[in-house]
Amino acid sequence: MSVLINYFPMITREQAYQLLQQHIQGRFMINHHLGAEIVMRAFARHFGENEELWGICGLLHDMDWEYTKDNPEEHTKKAAEILRAEGVDEVIIHAVQAHHPSASGIEPSNLMEQCLYTTEELTGLMIACALVQPDKKLASVTDSSVLKKLKTKGFARGVNRDIVNQAPEVLGLPMEDVIHISLEAMQSIAQELGL
Repeated sequence: MSVLINYFPMITREQAYQLLQQHIQGRFMINHHLGAEIVMRAFARHFGENEELWGICGLLHDMDWEYTKDNPEEHTKKAAEILRAEGVDEVIIHAVQAHHPSASGIEPSNLMEQCLYTTEELTGLMIACALVQPDKKLASVTDSSVLKKLKTKGFARGVNRDIVNQAPEVLGLPMEDVIHISLEAMQSIAQELGL
């Protein structure tokens, strides 16, 4: 258990969601953030960590995407500027930057940051798995189907499998458990995601 277990973020979940909506308009990206939030909350519970803090990090992690999608080397830098201007905690800003170290130069340095770095890509894979189901529902997606699609490089090509495949090592869990925790979390908000 980390020292952040009793840490209270200076931004609430509601404030974070409002901030996200000011900077992200596309429904797909909103869903990606909601997925990352719920997955981070699930892993925080699993590890006995600070669910609110982990969730807010997931919710805000790609908040500059619509500004930086054509300039990936700027990704997370714009987010850090926005978050600092809003008075958001450096703990959250560091996690946001650490989830994309190739642009920020900041490597994930604790369990929360490593979890965000390795699992946020899974949300896109799980949504893609749902969209190829006959009913297009997350409820129809299974752990084994996600694992199979993770190994299928031609499926959901935007998912960085090299990063996802680091999850078992950095989280100390088998990939099957990483997928199970993530999928169960995503399925819990399927209605909100329209899936």
